[in-house]
Amino acid sequence: QDCNERDPSLCEIYIVEGDSALGACKTARDAEFQAIIPVRGKILNCLKADYAKIFKNDIITDIIKVLGCGVEVKSKANKGLSTFDLNNLRWNKIIICTDADVDGFHIRTLILTMIYRLMPTLISEGKVFIAETPLYEINTKAKTYFAYDENEKTDILTEIGEEKYTLQRSKGLGENQPDMMNLTTMNPETRRLIKVM
Repeated sequence: QDCNERDPSLCEIYIVEGDSALGACKTARDAEFQAIIPVRGKILNCLKADYAKIFKNDIITDIIKVLGCGVEVKSKANKGLSTFDLNNLRWNKIIICTDADVDGFHIRTLILTMIYRLMPTLISEGKVFIAETPLYEINTKAKTYFAYDENEKTDILTEIGEEKYTLQRSKGLGENQPDMMNLTTMNPETRRLIKVM
């Protein structure tokens, strides 16, 4: 899902886990400047694999092509892919967005490993981010709170005090309502991004 904006300095790409997250992010995004690519299935562990295997992997070659900047690898195996040039990067931010569970963390790590092995300059140039997704949703009559970790949950519950509330663990990205997804994960005004160093 591409975006309308053609100026790379204004564009962001979300790398999301699976088709259900793709659906949620597609509805929640600002199509003007936010694009989405889903990772379907298990991504290869690029630390262990040799280049021939890496460049045969469709998920990896799709991501490389969408990023547009090529790879920093000298190998016969990557003949179909261009040599790395940061000026050809199509995005100002590459945002990895996975569920806040063990599987999500695993996929996030594998995507980061791929970037680290094939295009480390993207990390050193501060182009790679992780979208923090909330762990808990806490509702009172008046307000909805999102807690991104256990400490925040405790702080929010202290703030609420005696008021009645409901607390639920955040669902997978694919089950989130678009407005919540926009608020917590996609809107530059309200989301939380961690820059990968």
